[in-house]
Amino acid sequence: MVARPFVVSVYLDCSTLIEDSRIGAIRRSLMKLNLIALLAACLALQTPLGAQTRRPLSPPGTASAQVSGTWVKPDRTAYTMGGERYQGGKWIDIIYSRPLMRGRAAFTGTGSDYGKSTIAQIPGGPNAPVWRAGADVSTRLKTEVPLVIGGKTVPAGEYSIFIDLKKPTEWTFIVSSYGAATRIDPNDKDAIYGSFGYTPDKDVARAPMKVDTLPYKVEELTWQFIDMSQDSGRIAIMWDNTMASVPFTVAK
Repeated sequence: MVARPFVVSVYLDCSTLIEDSRIGAIRRSLMKLNLIALLAACLALQTPLGAQTRRPLSPPGTASAQVSGTWVKPDRTAYTMGGERYQGGKWIDIIYSRPLMRGRAAFTGTGSDYGKSTIAQIPGGPNAPVWRAGADVSTRLKTEVPLVIGGKTVPAGEYSIFIDLKKPTEWTFIVSSYGAATRIDPNDKDAIYGSFGYTPDKDVARAPMKVDTLPYKVEELTWQFIDMSQDSGRIAIMWDNTMASVPFTVAK
């Protein structure tokens, strides 16, 4: 008769070896996961907070207004201020980047040097004779209705806007048909980045601006619509302790 204890013993030994190998594999996997987690934590600690968030130095901004609409009493309650609904309005938007002062003075210089430090120039690059009135790409005006600015009709559409800084009280608002480029390209005659390479031949309208001194300082450059009525208002820019504005009306 064959003795079975030896077979059972061999079976048990094999089972133990298999189980031990499985446990070893699991332990090695856990060690690898712990090592990966440790390396990730070390990298996170070495990465500056600013590099993680990547906030732009000049955040994007939009100023908006609606014109030519009317407030009406709806059949059902409108949960708005006054309980009415605005119908038929057309949008006007200014899209721009908003530089911060960060302890600087926004508009400096006297005589022919006034405003020169406000307009960023790039050595060796195209000249920027006017201010982009923002930062980065050109400041843009989008309008769903034709506007009258400085006696000129600006058809509905999208434009670049600039400001010519002559003196502390002599600013000129410029509406231009230039497109907005994402980089400086002297060979592109239809679109520009910022105001680099600007020439007045694409001007659609020019108008003098009313320049006021504010009783406070505005840290972040701000475009705004002020003194609005149903079909008119003023386009205003505020930065540092200066506000400049230009009137407009909706073309009939």
